Amino acid sequence: MDKQETGYDVIVIGGGQSALAVGYFLRRTNLRYLLLDSSPEAGGAWQYAWDSLHLFSPAQWSSLPGILMPGGTTHYPSRAATISYLQEYEQRYQLPVKRPVTVYQVTPQNGGFELHTSAGSYTAKVVISATGTYAHPFIPEIAGAGDFKGVSIHSSSYRQPDAFAGKRTAIIGEGNSGAQILAEVSKVTDTLWITTKEPVFLPDNIDGKFLFDAATQQYEAKKLGKAYQPLSLGDIVAVPVVQEARARGVYQQTLRPFQHFSSDGLVWPDGHEEKADAVIFCTGFKPALQHLAATGIVQPSGKVATNDTRVTGISGLWLVGYGNWTGFASATLIGVGRSARKTVEEVKTYLEQQPG
Repeated sequence: MDKQETGYDVIVIGGGQSALAVGYFLRRTNLRYLLLDSSPEAGGAWQYAWDSLHLFSPAQWSSLPGILMPGGTTHYPSRAATISYLQEYEQRYQLPVKRPVTVYQVTPQNGGFELHTSAGSYTAKVVISATGTYAHPFIPEIAGAGDFKGVSIHSSSYRQPDAFAGKRTAIIGEGNSGAQILAEVSKVTDTLWITTKEPVFLPDNIDGKFLFDAATQQYEAKKLGKAYQPLSLGDIVAVPVVQEARARGVYQQTLRPFQHFSSDGLVWPDGHEEKADAVIFCTGFKPALQHLAATGIVQPSGKVATNDTRVTGISGLWLVGYGNWTGFASATLIGVGRSARKTVEEVKTYLEQQPG
């Protein structure tokens, strides 16, 4: 490759929903830009979710800017439908995505950046990181993990319950993924549900659209300094699979965190032990920002200091889609468009102010 092929005004790292939303607004500019996606196919992190996963919000409220997801106001799209939507979105707008390309390191250089990748080096005046969290699953350190002879995985590696048939399985985590995976696995084997606190289930009539609207009201009230009723967005949404499991009594008993593994089970501080053949950690993710490690801006928490999406420690660097700290609701399909639009506007202004 020559310099013309590897030098860009803007490089977006990622190929999922956040990167595509950024690409949608970049295509309206005259900037030379490129998206680098580590996945071999389009569809972002949805390609790696478990097979039966459905969105919490109806299709009409689960769309990126420009194209409504098919299905209207009562249909909750499946994982497969969401992947198809993202693939068609990328094709519809002919976004310049190069894949599979893994970005190993981003280095500030000559007022811009050099990106060291699996496809060689690229340069850009601006970098927008939109890698999300899926590539950085979090599993807590628990004594004796190396001694456990059973199966131990993170929810990011879970696909179907059949793999756990007949294996007594511990599900760890009180969030939506824990509740949904427990609902499935409990149909094929004996299960334990281990949570840090007593799980809280939202009323059956509350879905993702309701939560987004309520969160938006909180966000606007907070900006204006007005009082608002706090709403927990971490509680469990009663999607159909959860309602069905609830009717079977699956969620009636939980255990608090255990102290250490044994070779064939889990042991609590009081000496109580439960046999287990498998453990599924539904313990969330951290921002996938390993490519920025060499810059020194990634904090111990895994986050980076930002002003909305703009990184405050390095000029020319933006983060989109990692959660509310990089733009309100930016980790959602419906919310990322706002962050993407504002980011591209800031990028245009930034580049117009640069010498030359």
